[in-house]
Amino acid sequence: MTLEDFWTLIHQSTAENIGQDQRTEWLTARLAHRPVAEIIEFELHLTAQRKRVDTRHMWGAAWNIFQGWCSDDSFWYFQPWLIGLGHDTFERVAAHPDALADTHEVRRLAGRHRSQWTDEEWPEWESMNYIALNAYARATRQEEGLDDALEARGLYRIYDAFPEDERWDYDDIEQRRAKLPRLTDLLGEHHPAT
Repeated sequence: MTLEDFWTLIHQSTAENIGQDQRTEWLTARLAHRPVAEIIEFELHLTAQRKRVDTRHMWGAAWNIFQGWCSDDSFWYFQPWLIGLGHDTFERVAAHPDALADTHEVRRLAGRHRSQWTDEEWPEWESMNYIALNAYARATRQEEGLDDALEARGLYRIYDAFPEDERWDYDDIEQRRAKLPRLTDLLGEHHPAT
């Protein structure tokens, strides 16, 4: 599976389905019918794309979108959500996290407290983390098969965000304005009350 094939599957899952649960099932089913090597390659492409957005700059963007709160797990689930936005959008936001201010998915959250967001609006896609794992299990009937196959190649699935770029204070409005001016303008300096 090439990187282009990976992005084609992500795009097709959007065209074929409405919500994340349906997209997850669609992707899992499609992968389960492909050669095992392609399932492994899907996981490797997912990991490589995640690494591109596993930055403190992006974590600051997520923190701002999540209205002053973004745990390690939330940021971990935010990363596949970014991939789920599609290749073109992903490329823009990976290069410039502030470009999230231009996405429909973030703009529709502006001015509303996160307690008012629907499950489908939440900027997270946790179940994408398990697509290749579940597809591999379906295809081979081996529950831990993907992890074993990766380990045989000297590779491991990643389970946590681990940005290595410079830390900054997401609460500091001046830093936020300097790093994420459009997101800060869109979402405000003070997040909406419940």
